[in-house]
Amino acid sequence: MTDTIIEPTRCGFCAIIGAPNAGKSTLVNQITGSKVSIVSHKVQTTRARIRAIAMEGATQIILVDTPGIFKPRRTLDKAMVENAWGGAGDADAVVLLVDGRPGVTDDVKKIIDHLSNIGAKAMLVINKIDLMKREDLLRVAAEFNAAFPFEQTFMVSALNGSGTDDLRKAIAAKMPVGPWLYPEDQVADVQLRFMAAEMTREKIYERLHEELPYASTVETEGWEERKDGSVKIDQVIYVQRDSQKAIVLGKGGKTAKLINQLARAEMEKYFERKVHLFLFVKVRENWTEDKERMRMMGLDV
Repeated sequence: MTDTIIEPTRCGFCAIIGAPNAGKSTLVNQITGSKVSIVSHKVQTTRARIRAIAMEGATQIILVDTPGIFKPRRTLDKAMVENAWGGAGDADAVVLLVDGRPGVTDDVKKIIDHLSNIGAKAMLVINKIDLMKREDLLRVAAEFNAAFPFEQTFMVSALNGSGTDDLRKAIAAKMPVGPWLYPEDQVADVQLRFMAAEMTREKIYERLHEELPYASTVETEGWEERKDGSVKIDQVIYVQRDSQKAIVLGKGGKTAKLINQLARAEMEKYFERKVHLFLFVKVRENWTEDKERMRMMGLDV
């Protein structure tokens, strides 16, 4: 009779860092197989570290999807950058995700320099390979590895999943032996209220990315469980000026109604239940400088 070898459980944290629009949220969603981070073509959609959970055999990987690292200007910007580096500093593994097409940009060079200064180890993941030629890929990989001694290099398409299985296995191998921190079927430790707000914020970006600058946020102020199994959600969309409020509302409130419909459909699919969503639009002039509001958004200030 052959003894069955039981693989020990492993669990650890992997921070995914990179410049804005490298595809961090898309990669997290791909690795976990579930939508836990909002995805938008507008830069800086991930404002707080979002912990997503991926399983690889007996290993639980807690992915920390950080805000894109950039030069901060406002209080909000500074809090986002500090949170990004905080996520990397606390992790068992660090992944630097880059858009391979432009090569080593100034933004990426600054991140690499910081990794060097703090003596960090990191894996390089070149994203968007579906948009690149093979010869360009090899050249770009050599360029990055000349700039920093990466432990490993992976080439992926976060959008279609190419190469992400190998990446997940490599991350799992770096996780320390230990018990899982979350149930096996859980994909994120983000509170449902926060996730609902993120879904609405994504729909705002999708509909108003040209008209509305990076000046809106969404807060879930009410969450009422109903006897029929449905949930009533009250949310406030905060903007900085009256003119922006008019844009969000639209003529006769049509834009806000459409955002409501799209966000509600997304929530019902994700939460697997009926959702009654009520949106309110308010002006708060200096919310991007409000430290208390940063904390409410999950940012360490």
